[in-house]
Amino acid sequence: MTSPADPPPAADQLSVDPLWPRAGGWPRIGDDGGWDAAVLGLPAFRTSLSPTGAHATPAAVRAALRRFSPTLIGPPPIDLGEVLRIADAGDVDEPDGPAGEASVRTAVASLRERAGLVVALGGDNSITYAVAQGAAASGLITLDAHFDLRDGVSNGSPVRRLVEAGMDPHRIVQVGIADFANSAAYARRAIDLGITVITLDEVRRRGIPDVVAHALAIAGSDGGRIHLDIDVDVCDRAVAPGCPASVPGGLQAWELRALVRAAASDSRVHSADIVEVDATADAPDGRTVRLAALCVLELLAGKAIAR
Repeated sequence: MTSPADPPPAADQLSVDPLWPRAGGWPRIGDDGGWDAAVLGLPAFRTSLSPTGAHATPAAVRAALRRFSPTLIGPPPIDLGEVLRIADAGDVDEPDGPAGEASVRTAVASLRERAGLVVALGGDNSITYAVAQGAAASGLITLDAHFDLRDGVSNGSPVRRLVEAGMDPHRIVQVGIADFANSAAYARRAIDLGITVITLDEVRRRGIPDVVAHALAIAGSDGGRIHLDIDVDVCDRAVAPGCPASVPGGLQAWELRALVRAAASDSRVHSADIVEVDATADAPDGRTVRLAALCVLELLAGKAIAR
């Protein structure tokens, strides 16, 4: 693994105020344990079904974190850096392919023993397969417009691969599945497998607290560890233009953030990935990468609130 990439020069131009600490910049994790959360970069991109520069995203998300404060307003206000021990585990250099996936599983399994929450920065959605396995997850919640049940090995197949590797599909919940973003064949496959599907329309009809409680109850029904897959292309293309497969009408940024924080507040969620952001294709204002960085902070916020 490599050390976290240095932030781009623009990050060095941010203002400095000792009374306004910035998120990110967390220490490199060592061999010690007791960390509340550890961030791991997984710049996978080689099996993406769409051309992508997702390998540039972990470094971009780390830089974007510096634009935000680690403070929850409360009341009372909470500085995440004061109440949580957060570390950065660097990147897995080549996470694609069988050898790369083995490296990811090893890295995540090692972090699992030392940190309460492992946050994987993709890269494309293919990383979900190896991350969930390395985290020893027995349940899965996806926030995604797509089923990811395709044949073959790609960013469109991690859920199918997890089922074929032994994950019980009755402990898989897919939240945000969208019309006109999937085929009937894969929709039928989800039904036949027994996967719980909560569509985009249903999320809005039922509300976030009800949907998250339902998803956690199913994915964690055995009391085991839950992996949360945060595919940012579940969002409206206006807020996530840097996701190759995002479509108009998806979740708003606040909805994704609320879903992430609510899910992370459950003690059974021990790992998460943030995927499908192509930093090289983002809007000039970096809105997609910034949303991904905020998802990192929402994961941490969920853990801090639950303490």
